[in-house]
Amino acid sequence: MSNDVLVVAEIRDGAPKKVSFEMLGEGQRIAQQLGGGVQAVALGHGIGDVPTALAQYGAQKTYVADDPSLENYSAEGYTNVLANLVKQTQPALVLLGATTTGKDLAPRLAARLAVGLTSDCTDFAVQNGELLVTRPIYAGKAIATVKGLVRPYMATVRPNVFPAPQADASREAAVESIPAHAGEIRAKVLEMIKEAGERIELTEADIIVSGGRGLKDPANFALIEELAGVLGAAVGASRAAVDAGWKDHSYQVGQTGKVVTPTLYIACGISGAIQHLAGMKTSKYIVAVNKDPEAPIFKVADYGIVGDLLKVVPAMTEEFKRMKAEG
Repeated sequence: MSNDVLVVAEIRDGAPKKVSFEMLGEGQRIAQQLGGGVQAVALGHGIGDVPTALAQYGAQKTYVADDPSLENYSAEGYTNVLANLVKQTQPALVLLGATTTGKDLAPRLAARLAVGLTSDCTDFAVQNGELLVTRPIYAGKAIATVKGLVRPYMATVRPNVFPAPQADASREAAVESIPAHAGEIRAKVLEMIKEAGERIELTEADIIVSGGRGLKDPANFALIEELAGVLGAAVGASRAAVDAGWKDHSYQVGQTGKVVTPTLYIACGISGAIQHLAGMKTSKYIVAVNKDPEAPIFKVADYGIVGDLLKVVPAMTEEFKRMKAEG
């Protein structure tokens, strides 16, 4: 078995997602300590320049499975291809993003390989040639350090935790085509319907502005969206707002929604229930706007504004507009 790290690149609209580059950077660091290299694998159809992009961010070799049967993600098809590759190359560690796709694919792949899986990881260390993985547990109230017992180790990586390396356009890497034996796919994607308009992916956003029950009316989400537009931020929502039908579940931040780690998280009208905190309290900076000075959100916030968000948020938006206009 080798000491290499294999990164499963996640591709959307013909390009690797940001988390793929973050995993390459961390994978390179781990591989150096293990005494191996970092490799990537890209699955899909019409892969194009994806291997070039992966090489620029540190992949020393990229395996490519390019086939019409892999055009749309399928847990069954992707598992079949990846399991064969892992058995053939025998890496020390396999990394996938802790994204919607990664959380679906990684457990199935681990089961197929009969190995363990550590999910939603936030740190890695190598001691005496063994890998130690850190992940939050109990809704983020405790941190667990997990030691893998069976190789290859497998882990999903929380997006936005590890910095992506600097791209180097001069880097080149070997590209090897691998068999795209997807096998029998029982559940097939018939059509992909995209949401109208461009929207920043929550798990990859550097800034997120979220709204909760304190908005009082779904129409008031326009205030959140305007502030997010000025900041170039993604829009999020609490479970209360989603359950009320104000926003789709894809906007939900929290234990039963998406776990996010932006540089800046602005919570507007969100009380701070433990389920919501579990999804965002690892943000680098947290700003809370709430009229209740005893709201739990203020316990994790770096900056808090006690006031009516219907007045505070428009004032923030205008101030940010002024700052941008002044350069």
